[in-house]
Amino acid sequence: MEYRKLGNSGLTVSEISLGNWITHGSQVDDPTAQACVQAALEAGITTFDTADVYSDTKAETVLGQALKGVPRENIELCTKVCHPTGPGHNNRGLSRKHIMEACSASLQRLQTDYIDVYYAHRYDTHTPLEETFLAFADLVRQGMVHYIGVSEWTSAQIEQGSALAKELRVPFIASQPQYSMLWRVIEQEVVPASVQAGLGQITWSPLAQGILSGKYLPYEAVPPGSRAAAQAGKPFFNKLAGRWLHDDVLTAVQQLLPLAKELGLTLPQLAVAWVLHHPYVSSVIIGASGPEQVLENVKASGVKLDQDILTRMDEILGKWIERNPVLTG
Repeated sequence: MEYRKLGNSGLTVSEISLGNWITHGSQVDDPTAQACVQAALEAGITTFDTADVYSDTKAETVLGQALKGVPRENIELCTKVCHPTGPGHNNRGLSRKHIMEACSASLQRLQTDYIDVYYAHRYDTHTPLEETFLAFADLVRQGMVHYIGVSEWTSAQIEQGSALAKELRVPFIASQPQYSMLWRVIEQEVVPASVQAGLGQITWSPLAQGILSGKYLPYEAVPPGSRAAAQAGKPFFNKLAGRWLHDDVLTAVQQLLPLAKELGLTLPQLAVAWVLHHPYVSSVIIGASGPEQVLENVKASGVKLDQDILTRMDEILGKWIERNPVLTG
């Protein structure tokens, strides 16, 4: 495993992180989740990503239990706040009330005294940004949070947040967007704004919701037990993976297999390595339904891709690559 600094901060993260968005507490039972975390630790992963909303808060609980006994100074624990965690009006958003209460609840579920990176999971148009960053500043000063990040914010929102963070002396260091060979909407605006603000990218969905795993074949039914089968009909999945679950796209993806083989990689490893090729990326979040997936994906760490390979990949995927910055968020 190789390691990188997160943005312009002094915090070191593993260039591959383990996340538990739709696995821990839902599709994966607790013993398997713990096995995934153990495999990650043994492979050198030190950065773990979750959110209070994942699996209706259970994902944090499962991760906290899995990491119990691991020296806290040896890992970087990241979670998020914004999405609804209950039915009440104040059980969501980035108000001071919700941020302070949500952070305390996350600390309890994660069985830890502090969060390394605490993300605003989305931008809250109903709360003044000043209120949000003042709450974050207090969490940092109280030692409950060490650094602040944002997820799926636009370039303009990042710029506004950066200005406030500097004014309040809040260590604002990370952006967490979706990023893959097929989804590149951050490149034109979010990345330059983040670089200017000193933020590193900790990206999610390097396999484009599983499309780049290679297991979805053109002109064949979706495999039973796959993410597409489990998430079919859900709005988020329909919005993202649904746009690529077409025979023409899947045919193009299959054409990446010879390139991966040429490099001695699997297609998922190639997809993760492509994201890590970009210097503005500090870490790539992977998910896993079993420890064997963790062990496969970590082999992308340290892989170098030359320009010829990158060009050939772009030529294969061609018009299926989404670059429109308006789709950020």
